[in-house]
Amino acid sequence: MHLEGIYSGTSALAMIGWLVLALAPLQRASSVAFARILALLLAVAYLAQFFFTTETIDGAGFGSLAEITALFTSPGNVMMGWTHYLAFDLFIGSWEVEDAGREGIPHWLVLPCLFLTLMLGPTGLLLYFMIRVGRRRLFPA
Repeated sequence: MHLEGIYSGTSALAMIGWLVLALAPLQRASSVAFARILALLLAVAYLAQFFFTTETIDGAGFGSLAEITALFTSPGNVMMGWTHYLAFDLFIGSWEVEDAGREGIPHWLVLPCLFLTLMLGPTGLLLYFMIRVGRRRLFPA
């Protein structure tokens, strides 16, 4: 499959997962499970890309910023990195929704966390933890 097709397919899977998580209060357990299945499908796509789309680049590796930069000079390697982000961020979003249900955090407070997790990964997770800790301090069990 061409890299643009992989990009379109993986991005569409992830967006479906994010939409389901945004609508999670309607069926929280099913929404979380569905999003996690999609995250696992993205993990399978990631593994397939490792074998079929990545390239070995001279001077590339994980030992320095220059080596990592060299690693991402190949479109196949960039695509694999993108799929990595999609899978992990979607899984983290599913955890946020699941945990918010257990913690009694209103879903409307989770929505900005989901958006930031989608767009800026760790920033959304940080916001979620700030809300979680704040809620526990304001409303102890």
